[in-house]
Amino acid sequence: MGAVLGVFSLASWVPCLCSGASCLLCSCCPNSKNSTVTRLIYAFILFLGAAVSCIMLTEGMESQLKKIPGFCEGGFKIKVADIKADQDCDVLVGYKAVYRINFALAIFFFVFSLLMLKVKTSKDPRAAVHNGFWFFKIAAIVGIMVGSFYIPGGHFATAWFVVGMVGAFLFILIQLVLLVDFAHSVNESWVNRMEEGNPRCWYAALLSVTSICYILSVVFVGLFYAYYTKPDGCTENKFFISINLVLCVVVSVISIHPKIQEHQPRSGLLQSSLITLYTMYLTWSAMSNEPDRSCNPGLFSIVTHMTAPTLAPGNSTAVVPTSGPPSKSGHHLDLENFIGLTGFVLCLLYSSIRTSNNSQVSKLTLSGSDSVILRDTTTNGGSDEEDGQPRRAVDNEKEGVQYSYFLFHFMLSLASLYIMMTLTSWYSPDAKFQSMTSKWPAVWVKISSSWVCLLLYVWTLVAPLVLTNRDFS
Repeated sequence: MGAVLGVFSLASWVPCLCSGASCLLCSCCPNSKNSTVTRLIYAFILFLGAAVSCIMLTEGMESQLKKIPGFCEGGFKIKVADIKADQDCDVLVGYKAVYRINFALAIFFFVFSLLMLKVKTSKDPRAAVHNGFWFFKIAAIVGIMVGSFYIPGGHFATAWFVVGMVGAFLFILIQLVLLVDFAHSVNESWVNRMEEGNPRCWYAALLSVTSICYILSVVFVGLFYAYYTKPDGCTENKFFISINLVLCVVVSVISIHPKIQEHQPRSGLLQSSLITLYTMYLTWSAMSNEPDRSCNPGLFSIVTHMTAPTLAPGNSTAVVPTSGPPSKSGHHLDLENFIGLTGFVLCLLYSSIRTSNNSQVSKLTLSGSDSVILRDTTTNGGSDEEDGQPRRAVDNEKEGVQYSYFLFHFMLSLASLYIMMTLTSWYSPDAKFQSMTSKWPAVWVKISSSWVCLLLYVWTLVAPLVLTNRDFS
């Protein structure tokens, strides 16, 4: 009897899997908006894909991956530059699995981004596909993943690595855009509360956050010079640290320039401090991929070296930290990758719950004809009840979408590539996955992304002076 009831309970979910996100939400959050729920479901799908990718890199998966025909043949080895240690086949097939899983996710979201071009309201038939038919979409993702494991090796790895670098580079820029948007929103909220209530309290909070970001940035610069440079070498790292430090100072000065303040009175050092901290992170991320291990000690080795002197005798000589060989038991999620994935999670969650009406950056990137329609749900006649039945999620996009479906799916496609590059430490595979090495192109992609990020932020500051016919209020 229990089994029969279980079957009927499962069957009751079938219509939900084929309908909109509001049905999947059930009664957990009865006042949620359909636009937010849909984005959260897509984000959960991407999180699930990232989790599966991490599982593929854990110990114990190699025996299962080796059963896939042609997936592990010839005793593939992995070589890390300047490290005299080889990895067994388990690490390499794990990397190959990560490539194929995120290949499937990237292809799926990219196709959907093309499908969702120019969707204006939820009345568009394509909006129903975007907001519903979850069973078929999940089945499609699983089908593409399974099929991707049977893609012949050849030059797939090398070509997809190049695509991954480009996609990860673009996703880093998207993170910068969302960071600027978040900083603008926080700053505007605090300024409004200072005007409404106790200004001293909010001013102290604003000053504290700004100071902490700048202090952390200065501390990181000092650590970079101490551990990622040498008096007689590491010229590239010295250049990266110095040029980004100078650029961050210039950007901070520009943000408080009288002309900028005249056109954007609420832009200031809070945003600049966050951008400075993010730039320092990108600088460290770039240096952590440098092939020369003497100039790239690794975060774990640095922490170990910083704590070692407290245990060593006073006359002992400090040893320059160097990265140890990778674990023989399989690839582990190191601190660098963990920090990168944490930024990805925060970015994706913010993009899923944010609303367009508090976006400052959208005014710089969307034209009048392409901009989303910003309306409150209550003005669209939405209510918590419809035909006497409680609504599980309000369709707040009948008169206009709250975000660009195309850009959202395109961002998820780029995020899939970013996950792939992060989990594989931006290592470059050869055509047959017989070796994986850290190369200079990955370093230059990351460091150039920091320069482009600073340039984009400067553009958000000076755009009102240049585009005088646009409303930036």
